[in-house]
Amino acid sequence: MQISANNPNRKSWLPVSEGCDFPIQNIPFGVFLTKDDIITIGTRIGDYVIDLGAFHQLGYFKGIPLTDDMFMQDSLNDFISDGRKTWRLVRNRIADVFDAKNPDLRDNPKNREIIIFDIKDVEMLLPINVGDFTDFSSSKEHATNISLMFRGKENSLTPNWLHFPIGYHGRASSIVVSETLIRRPYGQSLPFGEENPIFGPSKSVDMELETAFVTTDANNFGEPVPVDEARDYIFGMVLLNDWSARDIQQWEYVPLGPFMGKSFATTMSPWIVTLDALEPFKCEGAKKELKPLPYLQQKLKESSYDIKLEAYLQTENGDENLLTKTNFKYMYWSMSQQLAHHTVNGCNIRSGDLMGSGTISGPTKESLASMLELTLGGKEPITLKDGSTRSFFNDGDIVTLKGYCTKDTVRIGFGNCTGKILPPLKYKFPK
Repeated sequence: MQISANNPNRKSWLPVSEGCDFPIQNIPFGVFLTKDDIITIGTRIGDYVIDLGAFHQLGYFKGIPLTDDMFMQDSLNDFISDGRKTWRLVRNRIADVFDAKNPDLRDNPKNREIIIFDIKDVEMLLPINVGDFTDFSSSKEHATNISLMFRGKENSLTPNWLHFPIGYHGRASSIVVSETLIRRPYGQSLPFGEENPIFGPSKSVDMELETAFVTTDANNFGEPVPVDEARDYIFGMVLLNDWSARDIQQWEYVPLGPFMGKSFATTMSPWIVTLDALEPFKCEGAKKELKPLPYLQQKLKESSYDIKLEAYLQTENGDENLLTKTNFKYMYWSMSQQLAHHTVNGCNIRSGDLMGSGTISGPTKESLASMLELTLGGKEPITLKDGSTRSFFNDGDIVTLKGYCTKDTVRIGFGNCTGKILPPLKYKFPK
């Protein structure tokens, strides 16, 4: 089925400002709360949110086999379960209705008033009910940098890293939507040169500039997903900040990996950008240093996407500081390889599962995607516009991730993934 929604020449009758992440070629999916406290599923064009529940009830999806309540729910999980054919039909229809040449809704002010909201009048919610969260480590540069700092030169990269996508099971319950406030966590850490650990608020709260993909029901329990079919089970992508308390992480991570240093919060952007929308921006991924085993060998040459990624720090005085600029195409392991490896042991993947890319660092100083790397573990602090310095983040800092693709005249973006760090909760712990 053709993806007519991606037509680069299409214009919308809704105004879209130049450089906006959400032209009519995007049509992402999210969940929002109206000012009347109604939760509904929607999409976005420009600075307008479209209520797909009302859109469906008023007959604009006529001919597409959808349940009556498909878009009148508090998550996208059921819609995602319907599969790629339905996703494509729905995106194509939305693009047709909002095309500048189509008068059906454009010239119906009564229906427009019911369906269309200004983005300022809604509250974006977590778009999926996350059943399981897996975080991979798929940037070779990041994995190497972290190993050098945590494990030393003799252990710069673990022997298995070039053979399969390394991952760990994260905590789904503490995944929050953009704009959610983030509390500085408590935990144990081992100060440099000390023999005994201490307890208290983390002194090394960090970001991890990542993306994540959202799956549909991919496989039955016990059945692997072939690598060349894996893309069919990926609904779309979001930006992801997998917050990290580095002092807690360094003390705990041997032998079982990340735990308390990661599980306190993970922030995701509210709009899921479909793989169909990203289709024009496919590109080759990083070259493999070793030929992987057959179950990870992809026939598709363009296995990655040219997604420009940025991270910003806003201080309490309002200054916005660019921290890093990197790109999704630096990923060593593709999303298809991640999903194929995740299921090769028979692990069943469900609708709404979230798969983090891992920190996406590039090959240059300017493309390092965590403060741990940017400051060499705090040894080389960053100087900000106001003259203050940061090794890691302070209370009151606002961290925003951004991501977008550009080709010819079309820009497809993800919106912002933002979190503000609050002081630790005042709690009387036993001494």
